Amino acid sequence: MSAKKQEHLKSVEVLKEEKERAAELAEQAGSLQELIANLEVEIESAREAAEKSRQASLTAKRNASRNFDPFADPGRIAPAIAFDDARGRLPQPVAGTMLKGFGQEDEFGGLTEGQSIATRPGSNVTSPADGWVVYSGPFRSFGQLLILNTGDGYHVLLAGLDRIDAELGQFVLTGEPVGVMGATQWASASTFGLGSTQPILYVEFRKDGRAIDPTPWWSRTEEEKARG
Repeated sequence: MSAKKQEHLKSVEVLKEEKERAAELAEQAGSLQELIANLEVEIESAREAAEKSRQASLTAKRNASRNFDPFADPGRIAPAIAFDDARGRLPQPVAGTMLKGFGQEDEFGGLTEGQSIATRPGSNVTSPADGWVVYSGPFRSFGQLLILNTGDGYHVLLAGLDRIDAELGQFVLTGEPVGVMGATQWASASTFGLGSTQPILYVEFRKDGRAIDPTPWWSRTEEEKARG
C-alpha cells in the first residue's frame, strides 16, 4: 500500500497543472486516437505511465512461463503478465446488459469501435485490467472518460461515467473501483440508437491507436462456458 501510494503521489499544484493541460488537449483533440497520442507526448504523468507500462511488459514477458495467478498480489505496482496473456481472464468493468458489441453497424452506416453496456444508476465501475491512468476527465459528449495504458501499445477506455476516482499517473489494479455511473446516459457517439434510458458504460480497447474487439479478453461465466 505504501509503495503504491508513493507511486502516484504528486504535489497538488503539479497535478492541478497536468489536469488543466490534459483538459485543454481533450478540447482540442478531434478523436480519441489523437487525444491519446497528444497526452503521451505532452503530459508528464502520461509519458511516465507509457514508459512504466513498457518496462512492465518486458518483465511480464520474462515471467510468462511461470504458472501463477497474475491478480493474486494486491500489493503489485505493475502488471504481473503482459496484456496479451490476459486474454480470457479479465472481468467486465460493470454489471449490466450488453446493448451493442464491437463491429456492429451504427446509425450512420459505420461500425462500432467498442461495446456499450447498460447498467443501473449509481453502479460502481471497476478497472477491467491492470494499467496506468493517462487521462481522467470529460471528453466531448462521452461524459467522464478514463484511459488506461495497459502495456505493449494497448489502451483501455471507459466512457460515460458520472464520476472518476482515479488520478493521472495512478496505477490501478484489475477489479479496483475507479468510478461511478450517473442517473442517466450520456449522448455519446457510442450509444446512438440504442433505445435505452439507462446509464451506459462505453468500453473500448485499442492497440497501437486502432480499436480492437474486447470480447476475447473477457472471462466467461460458468453459464457461458456451459453454452460453449
